[in-house]
Amino acid sequence: MSCGNHHETDCREVLAEVYLYLDLECAEGRRDLIKHHLEECRPCFREYGIEQEVKALVARCCGSERAPVELRERLRVKLRELVLETDSREYQTDGNPTD
Repeated sequence: MSCGNHHETDCREVLAEVYLYLDLECAEGRRDLIKHHLEECRPCFREYGIEQEVKALVARCCGSERAPVELRERLRVKLRELVLETDSREYQTDGNPTD
């Protein structure tokens, strides 16, 4: 996903790391970059809001259970793959955005 505007941090990078940001699992400097991007990029902020709701729903359903580290890492990898796959679908074969 890209909003079409230039940002210090690319939209795809932000969305690939949104769960790390939500879980407070990324470095402080990276958190600051992501927070700044979300404040200036409406499409990413909207996506972040959706992710935040999903995380809250999972937390309510699972209570205080914590997934094993290996499972969380596999899920992160899969989510990054899905973000990249979605991004590649946004472009036509001529390289122009479809929206």
